[in-house]
Amino acid sequence: MLEVNDLHAYYGKSHILNGVNFAMQEGEVVALLGRNGVGRSTTVKSIMGEVPPQGSIRFRGEEIAGMPNHRIARRGLGYVPEDRDIFPTLTVRQNLELGIKNTRKPGKWKVEQFLDMFPNLARRADSPAGVLSGGEKQMLTISRTLMGDPELIMIDEPTEGLAPLIVKQIGELISEIAKAGVSILLVEQKLSIAMDISHRVLVMGHGQIVFEGTPEELREDEATRKEWLEV
Repeated sequence: MLEVNDLHAYYGKSHILNGVNFAMQEGEVVALLGRNGVGRSTTVKSIMGEVPPQGSIRFRGEEIAGMPNHRIARRGLGYVPEDRDIFPTLTVRQNLELGIKNTRKPGKWKVEQFLDMFPNLARRADSPAGVLSGGEKQMLTISRTLMGDPELIMIDEPTEGLAPLIVKQIGELISEIAKAGVSILLVEQKLSIAMDISHRVLVMGHGQIVFEGTPEELREDEATRKEWLEV
């Protein structure tokens, strides 16, 4: 479904990604782990076209490296940025409706579905989204991305800075996304969530993939965890 080969990316003269290679199958949940600054967010931004990529990125057999990000999105990739980028002056409902890519063809996700799932969003459905808490903004951002019916969604640090109860709700939403058959590439710091919902895990270090395996294999690989994950 997604194939990334020899991916390099730069910020100015800084070489951030140094030959990233991995692939994802349809319906898979893959966690991208690693310490801050190793290139996890740059990887998903490069796939989405927000950072100029060098190398090959193929989605369903089509080369998308170098495409504008709106064309990448229309091919079925969704991206939830770390900064919870909502439209603060629009209502919660309007934010959700903005996620719809094809108004002529009903998608599998509906506005009311998310309002039922998240009572906090339902209570503020007609209020400006700017009044939401950080956790509510995260729920809204993920839900809005799903309104576009992506086949693969990339979610960058969805639980960063959130209270434990909200973290639990975000984890449940990600599980629901997976059950609906949407492939997920999850950038996450909290190992407990990543290991619980992922089929495979990728560990990054120095701009490369340094480990690939199942959550069970990572649990058993103490050396990898100590070198690349633990503080």
